[in-house]
Amino acid sequence: MVADVLREPMFLLLIAAGCIYLLLGDVKDALMLLFFVMIVIALTVFEEHKSERVLEALRDLSSPRALVLRDGRQQRIAGREVVPGDLLLLTEGDRVAADAVLLSCNDMLADESLLTGESVPVRKQAGSASSMMREPGGDDQPFVYAGTVLVQGSGIGLVTATGKSSAIGQIGQSLQGTQSGESPLRIQTGRLVRHLAIIASTFCLLLVLIYGLSRGHWLDALLAGISLAMSALPEEFPVILSVFMALGAWRISRHQVLARRLDAVETLGATTVLCTDKTGTLTENRMVIRTLYSEGQILQVDDLSPLPEPWHELVEFGILASERAPFDPMERALHELGRRTLDGSEHLHEDWELVHEYSLSPDLLAMSHVWQGGRQQHHMVAAKGAPEAIIELCHLPDTEARAIEQVAAGMADQGLRVLGVARAKLEPHGPEPRWPAQQHDIEFSFVGLLGLHDPLRAGATEAIAQCHAAGIRVVMITGDHARTAQAIARELGLPCEQILTGSELNALPDEELRARLRHVQVFARIVPQQKLRLVEAFKANGEIVAMTGDGVNDAPALKAAHIGVAMGQRGTDVAREAAALVLLNDDFASLVASIRMGRRIYDNLRKAMSYTLAVHIPIVGIAMLPVLLGEPLLLLPAHIMFLELIIGPACSIFFEAEAEESNIMQRPPRSADERIFSGRLLANSLLQGVAALMIATTIYIWALSTGFAENTVRALVFVAMVSGNIALVISNRSLHSSWQGAWSRDNPALWWIVLGGSAALALALSVPMLRDLFHFSGSAPQIFGMGLLAAAGILLLSAAVKRLLPP
Repeated sequence: MVADVLREPMFLLLIAAGCIYLLLGDVKDALMLLFFVMIVIALTVFEEHKSERVLEALRDLSSPRALVLRDGRQQRIAGREVVPGDLLLLTEGDRVAADAVLLSCNDMLADESLLTGESVPVRKQAGSASSMMREPGGDDQPFVYAGTVLVQGSGIGLVTATGKSSAIGQIGQSLQGTQSGESPLRIQTGRLVRHLAIIASTFCLLLVLIYGLSRGHWLDALLAGISLAMSALPEEFPVILSVFMALGAWRISRHQVLARRLDAVETLGATTVLCTDKTGTLTENRMVIRTLYSEGQILQVDDLSPLPEPWHELVEFGILASERAPFDPMERALHELGRRTLDGSEHLHEDWELVHEYSLSPDLLAMSHVWQGGRQQHHMVAAKGAPEAIIELCHLPDTEARAIEQVAAGMADQGLRVLGVARAKLEPHGPEPRWPAQQHDIEFSFVGLLGLHDPLRAGATEAIAQCHAAGIRVVMITGDHARTAQAIARELGLPCEQILTGSELNALPDEELRARLRHVQVFARIVPQQKLRLVEAFKANGEIVAMTGDGVNDAPALKAAHIGVAMGQRGTDVAREAAALVLLNDDFASLVASIRMGRRIYDNLRKAMSYTLAVHIPIVGIAMLPVLLGEPLLLLPAHIMFLELIIGPACSIFFEAEAEESNIMQRPPRSADERIFSGRLLANSLLQGVAALMIATTIYIWALSTGFAENTVRALVFVAMVSGNIALVISNRSLHSSWQGAWSRDNPALWWIVLGGSAALALALSVPMLRDLFHFSGSAPQIFGMGLLAAAGILLLSAAVKRLLPP
C-alpha cells in the first residue's frame, strides 16, 4: 500500500522538494515537509486498509460442534474435524457441520436462508449413499448443507463434502475471485492531483529558468522554485479526502453505522441503485399470524385485540399439530398467538400426552399428532399442512374444496404463508391402541386456514419512500416465490408490475439483462451467484450500486458492490467482513441517514476543493509576479507555511463541519461519471482565485508606485493575501447562496480560523523577532486596514461570480 501511495506524482514531488531542502541545509523546512508527507501516507494507508477475514469467518460459521457416529459409538467433535464418510447424527436446532446426504430422517425441516435467501424452512426426505448432491433450495431433497440449521425433526447424514468443497465453501471461493468496487471519487481525486502536479511542476520549472536566465543567481532561482512548489503542489487534496472520510465515518457512527471502508461514506451518498435482500433485511425473518379462515369467515388478526371464541378451535388444533417446544418460525407463531389469546382457557392442553405422530411425506404435505387427553377415553388428532393436502385428508365436496382453495390463493397473493388445519377423533379398540397405517385412514374434519406473515421491519417502508424522494432505485432481491415477492413489494411501495425470476435471469444474455434491469425492481427465486451477476450488471449500466444483506449468501454481492451494507445484529460474520458499512442496529432508517451524510460529505468536499483551488491562484501569481517584473521575491518559505496553517484547517476541519444544504434529500443522485470539479464549479473557483489575485496585484502595484520599502510592500501584500484567504473561506461556505446567508449558519471552526489567523498576523506585524523572521516593516494599523479592504473586495467579487456563474 505504501508503495502505491509513493508512486503518486504529488508525493514524489513533495519528497523531492524535501530532499532539495536538505541539500540546501535548511533542515527545519525539510523535516517539516517530510514529516507532513509521512502523516499523509499514514492516513492514506489507514484509510485503504481492508480487513480480509472473510474465509476465516466462513470457517467459524461452518464449524459448529458435531455429533458423529465413529467406531460404533457417538462422539461429539469440533465441526472442523468432520471428514467425508462420517455419519452425522442430526436433531432439531443443530447447525449442520458439513454437506451430507440423509440416510434417514423424521419430520425434518431445515432453514437454508443463509444459502438461498428463502425464509421458509424446506422439507427433507431420506435418500441413499449414492444420491448426487444438488444445489440448496426446494423441498423433498435428501441433502443437508454446512452452515444451515435444522428447525424440526432428526436424521442421520453421510458426509459428502467439507471446507471448500461444500456449498458454503464455494461461496468463499467466489469471494476470493470478486474484486471490490473502487470509489469513483478516489479515481477523480487521483486524476486531479496528477494534473495539478504536472501544472505546478511546469510553473516551478519556468520560474527557475526565468529567474536564473534573467538574473544569473541560480541558487536564488532554486529557492524561488521551491517556494512556488510549496505553495502550488496539491498536497491538500489527498489530505482533504482522508480527513473528510475519517470524520465522516465518525459522524455516521453516531447514527449506528460502522464504516469498514472510509471512502464508502462518500460513495453511499452517490448511490443510484440500492439492492436489498428481503429476508431479514426488509422483513424481520419471523412469522406472525395475520389471517384466520373458518366456516366461510375471514378474521384479520392484530397484536392487541382479543381473539373471538369461534376462532379458538382453529388456533387450538394448530398448536396441537405443532411441537411442544418449537424451533420452526411458523410453529412458534402459533404458540405465541395461543399464549396471548388462549391463556387460561380450556383450549390449551399442557397436560395432554403426545402418543403418536404422522410425518410429512412427498405424497402428502401434511403432518398429524395424536394426543391422549386427561380422562378422555378417545384420542384427539390434529393435522396441519398445505391447504390442498388438508382438503384431501378431509375428503371435502368439490364445491367446498374450490371455495377453500380460492381463499388460500387470495392469502398467498397477499404474501402470506398458508396452512390448513384439521381435526379428528380416534376411538380406542382394545387395551393396546392400533393406529391407522396412514393419515388417509383417519376421518378428518376441516377446521380452517392460517395465514402467516413475515412482517416488515419497522420504518422500512418510510425509508424506501425517502430513497425514492432522493432519486434512489430500491431493488428487492429474494429467494422467495414470485407471488410472495410481489405482495411484499406492493406492501413496501415498490413497483412490482414486472418481476424477474432466477430461471428467467439464467436464460438472458448479459446485454438483454442489462436492458431489463432498467425497468425491473423485484427479483424472485434468486440464488447467490445470480445476486452477484445482478450487481455486476447494474455496475455495467453505469449505476453506483449499494447492496444490503445479512446472510452468507449475500457476501459475494456485498463485496462486488460499490457499497456493501451488512446488518450488524442479525448479520453473519461473513456478511460483515465483506461489507463496507455495517448497520449496527439493523435499522433500515439508519441507511437513509447514511445516504444523507454521504451527500453532505460530497457537497462539503466540493466546497473545500473549490476553496483550495481558488486560494492557490493568488499565491502562485504573487510568487511569480516579482520575478516577471524584476523585483525582489515577496513570498518566502516562512510566508508559505503561514498560509498553509490557515489553508490546512480551513480545507479539511472547517468545511467538513459545515451543515448540510436544505435540499440535500430532494435532488437526484449525481451522475456516476460526474467530475468533482464540473465545468461550472471549476470556472467559478478559478474566477474567485483570479479576483483575489487581482486585488493582491493591485495592492502590490500601488505599494511599489507609492515608494514603500521592500519589507513594507511584502507586509501589505501578505496581509491582503491572508485576509483574502479568510474571505474565500467565507465565500465558499455555500456553493449557491450568498456569503451573507452562509454566515448565518453556525460553525465554531470559522471563529478559530478568523480569530486565530488575525491574532497570528497581529503578532507577526508587532513582535520584533517575528517581524524580522517574516521580513515585515511599516505601520501595523495601516497594513491591517488594507487587509480589511482586500477582504471586502474579494467577498463582493466572489458574490458577483456566483451570481453570474453559479457552480
